[in-house]
Amino acid sequence: MSLIRRNTDLLPGLLNDVFTPDWFGGMDSYKTNLPAVNIAEGETEFVLELAIPGKKKADFNVELDNDVLTISMESQEEQEEKKPEFTRREFHYASFKRAFTLPESVNQDGIEADYKDGILKFVLPKKEEALPKAKRLIEIGK
Repeated sequence: MSLIRRNTDLLPGLLNDVFTPDWFGGMDSYKTNLPAVNIAEGETEFVLELAIPGKKKADFNVELDNDVLTISMESQEEQEEKKPEFTRREFHYASFKRAFTLPESVNQDGIEADYKDGILKFVLPKKEEALPKAKRLIEIGK
């Protein structure tokens, strides 16, 4: 007696075989483990946002080395519920590592980070020489 009912139709099974495997290597883990990222450029700064809900500031490791900003996290959650007749344990492990090469125009000493409402946000100010110059009037000599 089988407890699992399998779909024996050729077309759905073939479609699952074609679209389910990880043909490109690492794409399944890419979809599930890496947080979504938004990058915006303003006149005076870049803003980098990562969507990582349900974590604490202490869960993140942020490093800056040779113009590369690396953001990583490794967390382990353990929940245990005891009842008179049984114990239930649920484990959850999550980790990711993302690296971003910063442009030369970023003032690395002024980088700020904040984690609020599930968004890890970095403000990357531009160097003074990279800021847009104000328009000025040039007088023509005599």
